[in-house]
Amino acid sequence: MASVCTLSVFNGFQGLIADMFSAFDPELKITPVKGKVFNPDTDLLLQIEDIPEVNTIVESLEDNAYINYRGKQSRAVLKGVSDNFSVSSDFEDILIDGEMKLTNGVNNFALLGLGLSYTLGVNAGFVFPLEIYAPKRNVAVNMANPSSSLSLDYVYIGGIFRVNQPVYDENYMIVPIDLARELFDYQTAVSALEIKLKAGSRVKQVQAKIQKIVGEDFMVKDRYQQQEDTFKMINIEKWVSFLMLCFIMLITIFNITSSLSMLVVEKQNDVATLRNLGADNRLISRIFLFEGWMISAIGAIFGIAMGVLICVGQQHFGWLRLGTGLNFSVEAYPVIISAVDLIFILLTVLSIGFIAVFYPVRYLSRKWLN
Repeated sequence: MASVCTLSVFNGFQGLIADMFSAFDPELKITPVKGKVFNPDTDLLLQIEDIPEVNTIVESLEDNAYINYRGKQSRAVLKGVSDNFSVSSDFEDILIDGEMKLTNGVNNFALLGLGLSYTLGVNAGFVFPLEIYAPKRNVAVNMANPSSSLSLDYVYIGGIFRVNQPVYDENYMIVPIDLARELFDYQTAVSALEIKLKAGSRVKQVQAKIQKIVGEDFMVKDRYQQQEDTFKMINIEKWVSFLMLCFIMLITIFNITSSLSMLVVEKQNDVATLRNLGADNRLISRIFLFEGWMISAIGAIFGIAMGVLICVGQQHFGWLRLGTGLNFSVEAYPVIISAVDLIFILLTVLSIGFIAVFYPVRYLSRKWLN
């Protein structure tokens, strides 16, 4: 029961974080194996667009920049995106102020992470534009006049977004890709191609198709692979917690040994009857072994059933609440029940139960049944 609840809560947090990232990270992302940027080949794009499951492809260019707003400065990750970014993402779900626009045909606009907007002291709709500085490529720094080694452009604040992840909220600023290319001195280069799939598409299958098209010079990552460190940490915590529970189960389940000892002593007359009917020691040992194993099996089934009921109740009623001071988009502990986890728990308990009764039954059989 404890194992079901523990693994389900970790699954819930994993799903919660995946939902947070889903509005910012694309379903599939193509990046170069070597270097920061690459020139998207027209034929390559056409081949990817011809895949039936592909909905849209967004070109993005990402690099570091220096932001200044009326004396307040901050380093930022400037992400330039193509015009179809607004229709290919769920970005509006995380927009907390302003509107989803990057240009009005005359001026360029930026979407800032909440933490970055606090650092600069700005909000959507401010009259004055942000100053964006980026180092010029292939230009030596002039120590007498360092500003001559920087590219400068201006952008107005269109909106503020919040992903609830510091890596995005405190660093990222989204601008039109033409502005990013002008600042970073690129013509057609991109740092990634971000792909949105049609509803119902199987991500892994499409990922394999695209990887075959782009070859070994590019990496095609899904959302979990794009945030590999985060999800790997959650999985490590999940299975370490499960191993600790397995150790507790291993200690607890050896209580069956004492029960079996008393059972063998009490059933001496029944054992004698079975022997008179022709049963040998091997058959009698299997009977006690099966009974001891069934104790674990019945306990596992009832425990899993109770764990599932508790998790379903948590999903619908939210009995256990998160702390009021924590910045989460949900109030109660998130829970996701996985059928794979339930099968794994059942097999683990049955295995531990068999190991726990096998040796005691053999020892007691030799001692009491001979």
